[in-house]
Amino acid sequence: MIFKPETKIYSYEVIREGGQDVMFVNYLGHPTVPNIADSALIMARTIDSIVESPRISKIIFVQQRNYVYDFNQTNMLIEIAQLYNFLVEQEKVLSPKKLIPFGDQQFLQQRYNAMRWLVLTLLKQDPISCYAEAKRLLREEKINAERIAAEYVHSENAYIRLLSKIVELLEGTRLISEARDIDIAAHKTGEREIYRKFFRPDVIPNFTFTRLMASLPHGADIIEEYKLESGHDKSLVTILKVPGAARPVYHLQSPEFMLEEEFYSLIDLARSVLIEHRPKAEEFIDPQRTRQVFFNISRDLLRELAASKKINLSYRQLNKLATILVRHTIGFGLIEVLLQDEKLQDIFVNAPISSSPVFVRHQDFDECVTNIIPAFEDADAWAARFRMISGRPLDEANPVLDTDLSIDEIRARVAIIQQPLSSSGLAYAIRRHREKPWTLNLFIKNRMLNPLAAGLLSFLVDGSRTILVAGTRSAGKTSLLAALMLEIMQKYRIIVIEDTLEMPVTSFKKLGYDILRMKVRSALLRESAEMDAADGIRTSLRLGDSSLIVGEVRSTEAKALYEAMRVGALANVVAGTIHGGSPYSIFDRVVNDLGVPITSFKATDLIMVANPIKSPDGLHSFRRVTQLSEVRKHWTRDPLEEKGFVDLMTYDVKKDILETSADLINGDSEIIKSVAGQVKGWAGNWDAVWDNILLRANIKQEIVEKASISGIKDLLEAPFTIKSNNMFHEISEKISKEVGVPEGKRVFNEWKDWFNEEIRRRTI
Repeated sequence: MIFKPETKIYSYEVIREGGQDVMFVNYLGHPTVPNIADSALIMARTIDSIVESPRISKIIFVQQRNYVYDFNQTNMLIEIAQLYNFLVEQEKVLSPKKLIPFGDQQFLQQRYNAMRWLVLTLLKQDPISCYAEAKRLLREEKINAERIAAEYVHSENAYIRLLSKIVELLEGTRLISEARDIDIAAHKTGEREIYRKFFRPDVIPNFTFTRLMASLPHGADIIEEYKLESGHDKSLVTILKVPGAARPVYHLQSPEFMLEEEFYSLIDLARSVLIEHRPKAEEFIDPQRTRQVFFNISRDLLRELAASKKINLSYRQLNKLATILVRHTIGFGLIEVLLQDEKLQDIFVNAPISSSPVFVRHQDFDECVTNIIPAFEDADAWAARFRMISGRPLDEANPVLDTDLSIDEIRARVAIIQQPLSSSGLAYAIRRHREKPWTLNLFIKNRMLNPLAAGLLSFLVDGSRTILVAGTRSAGKTSLLAALMLEIMQKYRIIVIEDTLEMPVTSFKKLGYDILRMKVRSALLRESAEMDAADGIRTSLRLGDSSLIVGEVRSTEAKALYEAMRVGALANVVAGTIHGGSPYSIFDRVVNDLGVPITSFKATDLIMVANPIKSPDGLHSFRRVTQLSEVRKHWTRDPLEEKGFVDLMTYDVKKDILETSADLINGDSEIIKSVAGQVKGWAGNWDAVWDNILLRANIKQEIVEKASISGIKDLLEAPFTIKSNNMFHEISEKISKEVGVPEGKRVFNEWKDWFNEEIRRRTI
């Protein structure tokens, strides 16, 4: 809400916003920051305005910043305003008939003055003092009633009943009820300290509509606190436990809510200029470049405005303000600040917008509620930007938009729904991707899988098997797939096919991989200029010998994928993700839902299932690989009945470990034997094959243990994983030439010598 310069100070306007009536009060030109808790006059003015417009849900004082009183605080004031209106208009407590019902004129002036002070002044300015004063008057009048002349008793009793009713009505209000629980006796008329417990506005800069509840929840305990630093931004995150609440509170303090007053007016002026020069749709073809151009423009504009207003800005302050300005003009507001937190996995903005806070999923604290209250205006602007960035529709005919968001090194998947699918309007689900690819070593550290499972997966990737990573939403499928990609030798080409860009392809390019991404049409879209996913897979077969990674198997592309598997067009690993909780559920979906023939489905070699495991209290969940199953080829109709699925490893929930099956230990794995049959020295030699799987497991376990002991976290990351894998293959090749097979003990000892030297160099 922006008031025109000619708008009178203290005037208000009620506007329908997000399904509720909001009262905007003009405090531009007011000498101090408007605050109901600190000022009796402002409280009285506010109650007067509510008396005129009682059907409101929120109050916003508009100054250099907006000061927002939410529904609960506004409702307290509405109760006082309704009581005031009732006493004055309906009860007519100032009329002689109420004050002296039996015509006792000698008491009229005294009672009129008392009631006028009580209702017309104290009730609006200081309701708690009004209550205390009403009780005092009631006590005095009861004492007077015992010694008053008989002819005045009826009049005195009527006045006592009036005071008793006022006290009773005040006690029925939430403000007085809660104030009595604190210590109303300690409150003195004219003091305002007690009101600070009830009226704490959220402070919003004028350049955003989204609210940030600055105050910490009452009675909350701080669990953890850490800083977010990204470029010119510095934010503070506080995790709080509120007694009786199931979710922790994720409390964010971002830079735009902690600026000096003069900077707010500067940003507001610059924003009004930039709004006239917003980028066109075609400029969003390269969002990163557009942001950089606008950052430079913003910095120049802020510098000029600061000079004209004689405001001194340091280089650091200038960059900080420019960053905030870009974020709230062509960016995504506080969503961008949340995405700076690498501990966040998901961000949820629910419909109807502004009726509930933003929720997040934290890697350490699971589901959390934030102190951010989104606004419809901001959410609607974000949707328009996502439409431009993605080039995909979002309207009544296409109420779902799947796209991606990239800001510098931060990547996220964005799912948006609107009417008619979402009856209450826009809603967002944002999945934050890790800046660096996940590695099998990181998963070992987090206990999602164990070293033996990692060694087995590494062996099968090298063996060019076809792997499906299955699981529920948020099970970590995409992260696991990225970790498997790091096990592909760098000499092989990789083609990634996705409809929404989730795989860390840019990171893989920086790591030196020969990798190509193909963006195909979403299965949810009816029409699009993008190529169909099935056609994309068929096209990939013409692009040379490559490993094929399919972001997610969702629809008709499944047939094309299995065609490629069956004809052996791809000589390297083929892997993808799919929703499902067990090997049979994957079979059921692929064959019965997606229409892939049974004979084609048998081209799958391994199904890896990952699912969240709940803690007994239900408050926590842990990501775990729960099953590694090979798909055998002898069955014809039902793999469950004909034992077409053979577990190689299964999760024991009591022990919280992934255990090896008897089939794997005994060498009864057709897939592993198939890999061994194509390697000289391994064919028919199960001991040599098992030795190689254990070798890979031991190497990964060694890395995880030494990373923990040395504190060198980079040992678990992608660059070192690639370096270690390359050295493993180099040593294996050398020893194979000498003795025919890469003997595990010799390879491990040489690799360990190299590894220890690497650690020594990093600790010098």
